[in-house]
Amino acid sequence: MDLLRVRLRRMEDKYALYRILDDHISAQTIRQKNKARSWKYGYDKEYDVVVISKTGEIGQVYEIEGLIIALPKVFENIESVNNKWVPSEYPKELQRIKTFFDWNRFDNEFKSKYVDYIEEEFDRRDKGYWFINNGKPTYITGNHYMYLQWSKIDIGLPDFREANRIFYIHWAACVADSRSFGQCYLKNRRSGFSFMSSAEMSDTATLSSNSKLGIQSKSGSDAKTMFTDKVVPIVNNYPFFFKPLRDGMDTPKTEISFRLPASKITKKNMNEENTGTIEGLDTIIDWKNTADNSYDGEKLLRLIEDEAGKVEKPNNILNGWRIRKTCLRLGSKIIGKCMMGSTSNALAKGGENYKKMFNDSNVNMRSKNGQTKSGLYSLFIPMEWNFEGYIDEFGFPVFEDPKKPVLGIDGEMIDIGVITYWENEVAALKNDPDALNEFYRQFPRTTSHAFRDESKQSLYNLTKIYQQIDYNDSLIKDRVLTRGGFSWKNGVEDSEVIWTPEQNGRFLVSWIPPTTLRNKVVKDRHGNRQPGNKHIGAFGCDPYDISGVVGGGGSNGALHGKTKFHLENEAPTGQFFLEYVTRTQTAEIFFEDVLMACIFYGMPILIENNKTRLLYHFKNRGYRAFSLNRPDKHISKLSKTEIELGGIPNSSEDVKQAHASAIGSYIEENVGLDSEGTYRDPDDMGDMFFTKTLEDWAKFDINNRTKHDASISSGLAIMATREYIIKQQTENTKILLNFARYDNSSSKSQFKRQ
Repeated sequence: MDLLRVRLRRMEDKYALYRILDDHISAQTIRQKNKARSWKYGYDKEYDVVVISKTGEIGQVYEIEGLIIALPKVFENIESVNNKWVPSEYPKELQRIKTFFDWNRFDNEFKSKYVDYIEEEFDRRDKGYWFINNGKPTYITGNHYMYLQWSKIDIGLPDFREANRIFYIHWAACVADSRSFGQCYLKNRRSGFSFMSSAEMSDTATLSSNSKLGIQSKSGSDAKTMFTDKVVPIVNNYPFFFKPLRDGMDTPKTEISFRLPASKITKKNMNEENTGTIEGLDTIIDWKNTADNSYDGEKLLRLIEDEAGKVEKPNNILNGWRIRKTCLRLGSKIIGKCMMGSTSNALAKGGENYKKMFNDSNVNMRSKNGQTKSGLYSLFIPMEWNFEGYIDEFGFPVFEDPKKPVLGIDGEMIDIGVITYWENEVAALKNDPDALNEFYRQFPRTTSHAFRDESKQSLYNLTKIYQQIDYNDSLIKDRVLTRGGFSWKNGVEDSEVIWTPEQNGRFLVSWIPPTTLRNKVVKDRHGNRQPGNKHIGAFGCDPYDISGVVGGGGSNGALHGKTKFHLENEAPTGQFFLEYVTRTQTAEIFFEDVLMACIFYGMPILIENNKTRLLYHFKNRGYRAFSLNRPDKHISKLSKTEIELGGIPNSSEDVKQAHASAIGSYIEENVGLDSEGTYRDPDDMGDMFFTKTLEDWAKFDINNRTKHDASISSGLAIMATREYIIKQQTENTKILLNFARYDNSSSKSQFKRQ
């Protein structure tokens, strides 16, 4: 059975936001270090774990989106009266106290009555809090505790939600990790991010000295609204012992200025007066209008980037972040953290930049300095975890239809699951693709949903492409695709190529040939090296020639491998099996990567020949026979250079049309569902598992091909595995290539008549 065609289903934890790693650190090591209370807060390089515990002891180890986090050890004697989160009661006598001046007027007997309560609140704020939730010990961070217990939002105090617990644990790890500039959160609408980030701003500012904290949003008015309607009320609602003295009005419009940070009241200092006599401002929270250079040159302890996925021209979140990132560092030392979060606009309206920011924040892709490309750590929480109306009384989602109604956190009964609700909404919008894609972006269950583009006329069948992307998202990725790299055995060039799986490898593959088919290079009677598996498949490549460009960047090099129809039992038929889309440090590294892939698979390659260095690399190393001639011309019609090097130009209009037609045909036959049953069973999903390439096809523009490296490369691979692309013509024959175009304005992509 072909495992790639099996509909893989997730296990029972298919909705899980995190994994508990029982064996990441041995139990004996944890016991020994807990006994000595020797776990240090922050990143522990020896055990590759971020410790968010401040007690010297750790308990469970979580993995959230690749980030490994050690939680505090379970507290003893956890209160279990309520069996769920219930805010603790604020003593009425203390509610009447508004400032430290009022506190100082009371006698020692009164102060002694409440000093333990105040001390405990400070401890919870600092170290976090444990409570019993539905029978299980549950830990929330200090920031989360402040949000739940003391932050006033539009509905009063917030509800406890498990999704927010994971959000705050991830954020606590971003703050603790000395390698991180903060968090990049891809969210769904109404998930509470604006209030949670406002609570974080208020909590941190009221504890800090000589600091500045800033707010940005998709527009200046949005940043101002967040400041006036969220941050200011949260600060004003704090109890007196958390509320530092400050200058100005109670309802400021532009900034809050604190004279002194909130100081902890203890038995030792409860009689000391806190008068705030220090002159000048100590800590400031403010907001700025949206611009790429906002906060340029300032030093920030915290930066909130709200609605970062909706920042539109002339501003650019990528450019703005590069500038504001410098506000959070002094040399190599990170001194501040950014909490960035957003749903995504359509790609052309800020979504493309946020998608790049999110992808550049993958903790599994770090530089040698240990940082992600953006410096942030990505987090995605699917909509089903945080959708209003489908959260039970314990803060957990009701995913699937319950056997009997479940009591919701809002007091209403829940009789269907959130997945059923979501699927019903999708079905209702099937005849309105613009509304459907907007729904996907606002309430995504996958990152592909979150970054859906606007429905518009496309060269290709978007319905099939998105069907395939959604299906790919449902697969267990490491069961289908493997990332890795190629190298020469023992470092000897032109010997044997070795495949090595590795997390940061530049190649992504779905099929590794058996040993009998690897490195199958044969020599003809003239001693020329020939690809021994050319009957099985071929590669297509969009190369680059220059190692570096002014200002960095430049096009990626792209390589795709695809099989053709064959009778080999140990290879897939008519499938893409390799994707490589990256820009290496030097062009020479890219050239060698491409050559090693061809040799390992024993297959030829069709290379775009407008840039010739890769073609010369093959020829000079003795692999000219691996470089295919252009398939649209007879050998007698090739130029002298084409005979010497092989390859195919991209400047010819005929080739452009043939290339685009090849991709369109492949999509019709092999991508998504074949509802008419023309090429396969109507219920059989396609087998194109490389989502990056699918996404590139979705936005491919034949008149602006330079940004579509994956499309160029994959199209050439398709052309290379066909017997012919353009019929051989006589000298006066004009080529007419009428390939399918599609209108995606209805529920199903429709063929557009020319």
